[in-house]
Amino acid sequence: MDYKKAGVDIDAGSKAVDLIKKNVSSTYDNNVLNSLGGFAAMYELPEYKNPVLVSCTDGVGTKLKLAIDLNRLNTVGIDLVAMSINDLICCGAKPLFFLDYIACNKLLPEQMKEIVDGIVEGCRQSECSLIGGEMAEMNDLYNKGEFDLAGFAVGVVEKHERIDGSKIQPQNYIYALSSSGIHSNGFSLVRKVIDEKTAEENNIEMKELLEPTKIYVKEIRNLISRGCIRGIAHITGGGIKENLIRILPEGVRAEIKKEVIKTPDIFNIIKNAGNISQDEMYRVFNMGAGMIVVSSEKLEETKDMYQIGLIQEGSREVVFD
Repeated sequence: MDYKKAGVDIDAGSKAVDLIKKNVSSTYDNNVLNSLGGFAAMYELPEYKNPVLVSCTDGVGTKLKLAIDLNRLNTVGIDLVAMSINDLICCGAKPLFFLDYIACNKLLPEQMKEIVDGIVEGCRQSECSLIGGEMAEMNDLYNKGEFDLAGFAVGVVEKHERIDGSKIQPQNYIYALSSSGIHSNGFSLVRKVIDEKTAEENNIEMKELLEPTKIYVKEIRNLISRGCIRGIAHITGGGIKENLIRILPEGVRAEIKKEVIKTPDIFNIIKNAGNISQDEMYRVFNMGAGMIVVSSEKLEETKDMYQIGLIQEGSREVVFD
């Protein structure tokens, strides 16, 4: 008996690290103080007068199951980064670095490289460094071919520049930033109602369901620079209502015009395939609004950013007109 026969291949782990090392190192900036392979990562905090560290953690959910079934693993890493980074920027923070955790039944170096390549791409889109991670081979906990992902992001914001929704006032404008599709929420429902037959009937390919979550770092950073953003909400599980209310202060309510939201066709396919009510769709999915920002000034609208509502006086709630 040895460790490999017990289900853990140390050599495979070392090979996986060798395969990803160059790509991971390409995300480093000048603040990363050590290379991949140490016991911990070190990151020098840039010059800030009164810095506040912002941290987030998340996973990809059962979208992973679909990716495994379709054997398409090169995009779930982008989803992993997006789910934490998109939360982090809601506070007005600049992403600094990201760490990942991959747990699997059997560590396959080429498979790990494919997953980490996606994480690297997500970090590039987020303008942050991938400075650490862990691969855990646990054949007693995961079924053959299965794995799970978790991600951890850290950013920074000047204390006086943090965004928490407390400055939202009546007559502020509510804007939606378009999503790339389903993103990474609601896949327990998606997988129940969409199969190969349903996809073929609706002239879509199953791989379209794996369209990676959009990362909004550049758009949000640009909006913040204008000095008029009062609140930012990442629209994930729970939909617009449950996520937007998280940033509303007492004394105001958000009035949303549902009919102006640009909803991608994939949501109508899901709705019809499962005979799902419109209310339930808006409770589960982003419905095309991946992020929502509240601005004290009227902003120029584009194809991917447009007004969907207004803040009014009232009880703390989100209502659809």
